[in-house]
Order: sequence, then structure tokens, then C-alpha cells
Amino acid sequence: MSLLSNTAVLLGKELRTEFRSRELLTTTVVFILVVLILFSFAISPTSEESREFGPGLLWLAILFAASLMLQPCFLREQHNDTLSSLRLAVGDPFSIFLAKLSANTLFLLVTEILMLPLFAIFYNVPILPELHYLLLVLFLGSLGISIAGTALSAISAQARMRELLLPLLLLPLLTPILVVSATVSVSLLDRQPIVQWKGIAFLAAFDVVFLTALWLFGEYLLEE
Repeated sequence: MSLLSNTAVLLGKELRTEFRSRELLTTTVVFILVVLILFSFAISPTSEESREFGPGLLWLAILFAASLMLQPCFLREQHNDTLSSLRLAVGDPFSIFLAKLSANTLFLLVTEILMLPLFAIFYNVPILPELHYLLLVLFLGSLGISIAGTALSAISAQARMRELLLPLLLLPLLTPILVVSATVSVSLLDRQPIVQWKGIAFLAAFDVVFLTALWLFGEYLLEE
């Protein structure tokens, strides 16, 4: 119970901090909008090309958005040695990670939900018929990105070249989940939609494995 209660308190802090400033959400939404519009006018895809290449561009935009969100994840805790205070205040250090990855996942999902109608309009791709499956893929993919990104953000926050270190570590690690997410999304947005359950199972397994690893070794990531 202490883990859940501590996580709830810390998650509330993360949400209050963001919704007071709206810095991450505003920046990310504007950035994704620019990326989608730029790709749409630069490529000018046909209907068939939109179904084939659109999901890949969608997940590329999500990756860029996640990079913006994850960079300051632990940087705010470096001021006034807040991270050390949090470690002393909670019984289980995993609650710090759980709160931050929950907040990152929530912010990503909010951004994606705002982005989907724009994606459907700019690329002329109907998303309503398979929306429930698409939301499931977005959730599993966003959760995987948040788990891995939160862990790497804790590592890079204490490094000198933190702005460069996080993308270098994040991109290779997230390649499998991005490829599978894009592949499953392509199948869902096809004229004859197919649900690739193996791909969805891979995303779920990725999330479980990395979340378990973060639970086992997260305490060591917080050490200076």
C-alpha cells in the first residue's frame, strides 16, 4: 500500500507541476503539429501511400514528442537536491519511477489523442473503424517508451552531456518497439484491417520486461 500511496502523491505532484506551467504539453503539441504538416506538404501522399507510410510518420512524431518530454523528467529534481529529499521521503524508490513514467505516459497519450484527428485530416486516413485497437497500440507503445525513457532520463540527468546522452541511449533501445508499433498500425489502417496480435503481445511483453527490470534495478539508477 505504501508503494501505491507514495506513487499517487508523487504523480499528483508531477501533474500539478505540468498543468500549472503547461510547458511540456504546449511545446510537444505544437512540435507534433509542425511535423505532421511538414511531412504532409513535403510528401503529398496519395490515399494508398498515406495508409502505408502514415503510421510510420505518426510514430516518428511520437518519438520526437517523447524525446522532448523525457529530457526534463529528472532535471527538475536536480534543483535544490530535490531527488535526495524524495528518496528519503518514500519507502520504495520505485514509486518515484512509477509516478514519473505514469505522468510521462499520460502526457504522451493526451498529446496523441489531440494529434489523431489532425493525422486523419492531413493524411486522409480513416481511423474511427479501428480506433479501439489503435488506442491500445498507442497505449502499449507509449508505456514502453515512457518506461525505457524514464530510466534513461534518470541516468542522463546526472551526466555532463545529458542533452546528447539521452537521445543516443534512447533511440537504439526504442527501435524494436517503434518498428512493431508502426507495423501493427499499418495493418490496422489498411483497407482491409488486420489485428496483428503477435505484435500487440510483443509490445505488452516489452512493457512487462522493462517495467520489471526498472523495479529490480531502479534504486541503483538514482544513486549519484
